[in-house]
Amino acid sequence: MPDLLLELFSEEIPARMQAQAADDLKKLVTDALVERGLLYEGAVSFVTPRRLALHIVGLPARQPDVREEKKGPRVGAPDAAIQGFLKSAGLASLDQAKIESDPKKGEFYVAIIEREGKDTAALLADLLPNIIRNFPWPKSMRWGAASVRSDALRWVRPLHSIVATFGPETEEPEVINFEVDGIVSGQTTRGHRFMAPAEFKVRRFDDYVSALEKAKVVLDPARRRDMIVHDARDLAFAQGLELVEDDALLAEVAGLVEWPVVLMGSFDQEFLDIPAEVIRATIRANQKCFVLRDSVSGKLSNKFILVSNIIASDNGVAIASGNQRVVRARLSDALYFWHTDQKPLPDYTDKGSLLDQRLAKLRALNIVFHEKLGSQGARVDRIIELAKYLAPMVGADASKAARAAELCKADLMTEVVGEFPEVQGLMGRRYAELQNEDADVAVALEDHYKPQGPSDRVPTNKVAIAVALADKLDTLVGFWSIDEKPTGSKDPYALRRAALGVIRLVLENELRLPLLAVVAATAKSNDIAADLLAFFHDRLKVYLRDKGARHDLIDAVLAAGSGDDLLMVVRRVEALASFLDSDDGKNLLAGYKRAANILRAEEKKDGAGAFNAAHDSARANAPEEQALAATLGAVESSVSVRVADEDFVGAMQVLAQLRAPVDAFFEHVTVNDSDPAIRINRLCLLNKLRSAMHGVADFGKVSG
Repeated sequence: MPDLLLELFSEEIPARMQAQAADDLKKLVTDALVERGLLYEGAVSFVTPRRLALHIVGLPARQPDVREEKKGPRVGAPDAAIQGFLKSAGLASLDQAKIESDPKKGEFYVAIIEREGKDTAALLADLLPNIIRNFPWPKSMRWGAASVRSDALRWVRPLHSIVATFGPETEEPEVINFEVDGIVSGQTTRGHRFMAPAEFKVRRFDDYVSALEKAKVVLDPARRRDMIVHDARDLAFAQGLELVEDDALLAEVAGLVEWPVVLMGSFDQEFLDIPAEVIRATIRANQKCFVLRDSVSGKLSNKFILVSNIIASDNGVAIASGNQRVVRARLSDALYFWHTDQKPLPDYTDKGSLLDQRLAKLRALNIVFHEKLGSQGARVDRIIELAKYLAPMVGADASKAARAAELCKADLMTEVVGEFPEVQGLMGRRYAELQNEDADVAVALEDHYKPQGPSDRVPTNKVAIAVALADKLDTLVGFWSIDEKPTGSKDPYALRRAALGVIRLVLENELRLPLLAVVAATAKSNDIAADLLAFFHDRLKVYLRDKGARHDLIDAVLAAGSGDDLLMVVRRVEALASFLDSDDGKNLLAGYKRAANILRAEEKKDGAGAFNAAHDSARANAPEEQALAATLGAVESSVSVRVADEDFVGAMQVLAQLRAPVDAFFEHVTVNDSDPAIRINRLCLLNKLRSAMHGVADFGKVSG
């Protein structure tokens, strides 16, 4: 079957847009093909700094013929309905329709619509120009003489050429002919900008990839990443060093080169006095280079890895030298900032240590945190009080937590953090160590921002946990109090991330935190506390779903209580999942649903609460009813004890005792007996069953 090769060659594709652009191209084209009935065997997209490419395997040569029946109005319907039917079906008159009969609806018109399939190449020639013209670049531009027209093609950077070929492997492919703003499709592309800029022809995907290789272009970004990381490791190993790996930087650098050439540079030893994280931030942010460390000591080396896009005649000596000059200048600045931060701060020398001086400056300048939430200084005061309040709940020393909270934002006023904001917190720890702060306090200054995402490390130091919770809860409560909540995809203050941070701190440290009480004490508003707790529940569902938990089980557990204790919510969900995976659990769930459905139907007749009375064992004239009542009485009290003891696995095991009597009851007992008193008594028994199970979870929210 034929394959499609599509290449869109442009002046440049910024690295940050490449992955999404490749995904968009594949989705837009394949969705359009499937919509037209053209199914395929496989599709893969590629991207380099200059080209987007798509290869679709196993397309049919022709669109399938379509025959469908379109049901119309009944015979004798008003003329307007008839005319609308004819127009939508593409019929000239009712003579072209047939009449069918339905026993209930009578006779009605049916149109037989037959459409002959088109050649796939012709369909591609129709759909590809529209996809190109409407491609969803985050930012795009017009260029050249046509740029004066508002309807001119917009592309991320000027689009130079389009390759579009279609055909089977064994034959010469066909060029899909179309034109977009004067750019005519063909089978000609270009290689590397400097090493092989000449044009050359390609036929299909296999020779396209090999021809690009000869022209010094590696099409697959995954292969470029592998080349970079393996060559960098080998180069480092030869020097007794190892690469400090950085996946995000690797992806970015692979998006900057079409033919990666790995080189090594160096800087003066004196710069190693700068904290390693600052060196890494400098080299990473400004030169897109990787740092190296000694493979024995683990200390940062004064050598670094850079990636060139060209094989230089001097083996990269000049390229490495140029990078070294820039790195040296940036590290000179960083070294100056580092030394400056260790000196007394003019006008604040009487305020104590260097971090205390920076905190005094933060307060004196009245730096705003948010116009409706006051200054950073006021926020620090709130975090201090909240950290002291939380400290005993997480097992931390309250005085250490207060000291760490006091200093947690002081490094924002340092020169290093001002230049490299990504090292805030970490520099707080470095400066705290310099002024001999308690070790727990120093750790907390670095870790109180963590975790900042689903893969970020979670603090385990108890002082750090207290301050991290205080920082995040203050943020959430503050923005809730001014009604600045996340809406849809908008979350400008990263409140979802803050809530996830609280959840991970609680769960991964196995903390028993009365979240509702903590939020209420912080917000001084029960309404804000309740609303914020619901937000935490939503984030908890996302967190647990990502770990494979069923959303219906989370809902079932939350419906059975306030969900104030997140750790207990998770343990209940785990116990419920294990129970429902067992045969006893599955069968008891079926029995519960049967009981709940009966009660729901009968409550509509008799009214809500009609069956809340106690079951009268004297009226139970069926042995299966007596057995269920006896078992239920024992189970109900035992479940309550285990739930109170937070033994949720034990509670589920007790519930399992109900399986056999519930099965027997429904097999041998008629609930809606002809005797009204017996009927109500049996419905009271089912209501008791439902209530007993709700003591563990709302099984009505469990699917299946």
